[in-house]
Amino acid sequence: MSKKIIKNIKEMDDWVDSFIFDLLADDKKALIIGLFGDLGSGKTTFVQSVAKAFGVKKNITSPTFVIQKKYQLISNNFFENLIHIDAYRLEGGEDFSNLGWEESINNPKNIIFIEWPEKVSEILPRDMKKIYFKFIDEQTREIIYEK
Repeated sequence: MSKKIIKNIKEMDDWVDSFIFDLLADDKKALIIGLFGDLGSGKTTFVQSVAKAFGVKKNITSPTFVIQKKYQLISNNFFENLIHIDAYRLEGGEDFSNLGWEESINNPKNIIFIEWPEKVSEILPRDMKKIYFKFIDEQTREIIYEK
């Protein structure tokens, strides 16, 4: 487990660079990372930094209303797609069936970030990586990463 205090976007980008360097793809399934934390704690900002580190040029916004957004990764050797899911409005894992969930998690070329994973915990793998975000003040966030 690692803990980091982030005070600005540059620090987030620097931490993300080291975070993605340690990621290993699985040859059988997608890499799933649950993002836990209250509103405004930094979950979407984190995914924006990850997408930037993977070379995504598009503007990354929260998928709150569309539930899921998918971005193609051109310059990555391990992953082809970054999938960003916001489960806040979902009532359970059965709501994922319309999103092509089975296909997404069975593709080892996908890296999937799920905000509010506790809303759909019954369908998430036990070996999912977990990151906890905590709002400290307007400029400061605490990040705890369970490997």
